[in-house]
Amino acid sequence: MMQRIYAIFVARNREFLRDRGTLAWNLAMPIILVFGLAFVFSGEGRDQYTVGVLQLAGEIDTADHPFLESRFIEFVVLDDEATALRKVERHQVDLLVRFDGDRQYWVNPESPKGYFAERLLLQSDADGSIGKAQVTGDPIRYVDWVLPGILGMNMMFSCLFGVGYVVVRYRKNGFLTRLRATPLRPSEFIVAQVASRLLLVLAVTTFVYTGTHLILDTRMEGSYLALLLVTIVGCIAMVSLGLMIAARVTSEELAGGLLNMISWPMMILSGVWFSLESAGETVQSLANLFPLTHILDSARAVMLDGATVVDIAPKLVMLTALSVVFLGVGARYFRWTPK
Repeated sequence: MMQRIYAIFVARNREFLRDRGTLAWNLAMPIILVFGLAFVFSGEGRDQYTVGVLQLAGEIDTADHPFLESRFIEFVVLDDEATALRKVERHQVDLLVRFDGDRQYWVNPESPKGYFAERLLLQSDADGSIGKAQVTGDPIRYVDWVLPGILGMNMMFSCLFGVGYVVVRYRKNGFLTRLRATPLRPSEFIVAQVASRLLLVLAVTTFVYTGTHLILDTRMEGSYLALLLVTIVGCIAMVSLGLMIAARVTSEELAGGLLNMISWPMMILSGVWFSLESAGETVQSLANLFPLTHILDSARAVMLDGATVVDIAPKLVMLTALSVVFLGVGARYFRWTPK
C-alpha cells in the first residue's frame, strides 16, 4: 500500500515540477502580492482615521487646534460643506471638523471609526470650544455602504473562477477539442459562456440582495432598473476578464494562480470593505483600472445617492469598453487544445 501511495506522490510532484508556468506562478505570486500590498499600504505611522477639515483651499494650520497635531490621523482639506457632509454620511471620512469661525464637528453616528475619532477630538478639546453639529438626513449605516461591495465581490469570484477556471478544465480534459470538431466558433463559445454566467449571477445576486434588504432594511434610493443595468454590464465585464485570462492557459494550477493574482488586488483596491478616499493618487489611479471599482461606484451611487442611468453613464461606458477589449483579446488568442 505504501508503495502505491509513494508512486502516486512522486508522479504528482513530477507533474507539478514539469509544468513550468504553474511552478513559476506558485513562486512568483506570493512575492508579487507581498511587495504590491507593501507598496500600497505601507508607510511610516500608518494612518488609522481620516478627518476632513472644512476650510478654504490651503495648508492645514496645526495651531488652530491641538487635535490637528494628533498622530495616525490623516487630515484632508474639504472646501465645500455639502460635499464634505456627503463624505461623512457615506463613511468616506470618519469625522469632519471646522476651526475657522464657529468651531464645529460632524460625525456619522453609525460609523465605528467616527465614534473613536470623536472621542479623540473631545479629549483634545480642553476648553470645550467646539460644538457638535447634526448631519442632515438619515445616517447611512455601514451595512448600507458595504452591501454593494459584498455583492460585487461575490460577482467577481463567481465570474472569474466560474468561467476562467472551468474553461481551463474543459481544455485540459479534452472537452474543447471535441467542440472544435463541430461548427462552433470561439466567439460563439465565449458568448454562450457569458450568457450562462450572467443568468446565474443575476439569480444569486437577486436572491442575496432581496434577503438582506428584507431582513436588514438596507437603503435603496435609486431605481432597481438602474441597479439591474449595473449588474448586467458589470457581470459581462467580469466574465470577459475571466475568459481573457483563460484563453490560452492549459494548467488548472496556473489558472488558479492568475485568477488569484487578479482577484485579490481587485478586491482590496476597489473599495469593497473600506473607502479609498484617503488613498494616494497612485493607488486611486490603479484602482480605476479594475472593473470592480466602476461596478461598486455605480452601485453605491444608485443605492445610496439615487443616481440615474445618466449619472452613472461614464462608469457604464468604461465597463463596456473593458468588456470589448477583454472579449476581443480572449477571442483572438483562444486555444481549443492544450498544445
